[in-house]
Amino acid sequence: MKTNYSLFVKWILITALIVVCSELSVGQTAFTVNKSHLDYLYKEINVNGNLMAVIHIYSNAPDYKFIDDKDEGYACVDDAARAAIFYLEYYKAYNDSSSLIKYFNLIEFLVYMQAENGFFYNFIWKDNSINKTFKTSVAEPNWWSWRALWAMTENYKEFKNLNDDRAVRVKQSMGKGIDAIKRLILKDKGKIKIDGIKLPDWLPSKTASDQSALLVLLLSEYYQNTGDKEILTYVTSLVQGMMMMQIKDKESEFNGAFLSWENTWHGWGNSQSYALLKAFRILNDEKIKTSALSELNNFYDQLIKRNFLSYFKVRKHHRKIETVESNQFSQIAYNIRPMVFALLEAYNVTADSMYAIKAGRVAQWFTGKNPAGEVMYNPHTGIFYDGIENENSINKNSGAESTIEGLLSLLRISLNPIALKEFEDFK
Repeated sequence: MKTNYSLFVKWILITALIVVCSELSVGQTAFTVNKSHLDYLYKEINVNGNLMAVIHIYSNAPDYKFIDDKDEGYACVDDAARAAIFYLEYYKAYNDSSSLIKYFNLIEFLVYMQAENGFFYNFIWKDNSINKTFKTSVAEPNWWSWRALWAMTENYKEFKNLNDDRAVRVKQSMGKGIDAIKRLILKDKGKIKIDGIKLPDWLPSKTASDQSALLVLLLSEYYQNTGDKEILTYVTSLVQGMMMMQIKDKESEFNGAFLSWENTWHGWGNSQSYALLKAFRILNDEKIKTSALSELNNFYDQLIKRNFLSYFKVRKHHRKIETVESNQFSQIAYNIRPMVFALLEAYNVTADSMYAIKAGRVAQWFTGKNPAGEVMYNPHTGIFYDGIENENSINKNSGAESTIEGLLSLLRISLNPIALKEFEDFK
């Protein structure tokens, strides 16, 4: 009886805390990770007798009704995979069984979207048929295929130990995807020169270090669970190419940054440092850790100081890296999440609280420490605004990408006391 009574008291206290927090204003609210809007975007569907789930892509202000795209469709692998990762992390953090169910339903959708070549189609139409022809939906080695496999491999340990029908299907899907990746591996590695900068030619699209980061994340997890030496060799090759994409010029204003593709950097999707720190755990090469921390210690400081950037392009002239052009806008949650992940992983690797503090500082972008001075997350509704257009204008739509990237950022912050304290200290 004592145990039951104790649990009952705890439940009452937690419930009371939630009620009190919900009645505070946005500026006063104790920090919460509110997934209500993502749950609203989540939709279960039945395809050929199979239960699965999708995430509506667009949700526009002021009423946040769903909006479809006439060329692409109403839901996609890109968002379903990211949402699956969030729900899995939320389940692990709070033992929320409903989130685990959502994860599995979204994974079923990913399996449905896989093509015979092992890659994934991206979009579906309103009747739940697959869009197989539009340029951002074809089954090819691209962002959505990497994300689908990342979402699966994040839970590889569980799938590995299960033999039910679902686990078998997912393991077969992962196997097809990994086999497709293996067919892409280039045996020869060379260099190309763009605007005086020597770059690798063996990454996806030759120089796409941003896509390479996703590959490293999923392949590192896959290797840890399978011991596949061919995959380890490929991870090593990708890591080497990514490190070649780093600006190494102390006189450059962007010293330490990993170029995204060719001689350009863009704010969204740059998970290179996070991926390198994950790869460091299996490759145990200090040069990898040093490379990742160089971006965090130099370039990230510049981004915070400048109130973040959207894009820049560089060239090498007289042995120096020069900025050709740069732009501060637009800014989106997808700019912020990779930074938060990298900084918190750096804390995990080094135990240096500086990185956790910096992660909390970066995440303050969501609470108003941004060029527009606007709060981008409403803890009452779970809505994350779609972006900052300029210093005087924000996009108040709240689509899947912004919602998921925001939730992933703040969930990680909430689980690190040092980062959370810094995050909440912003006034």
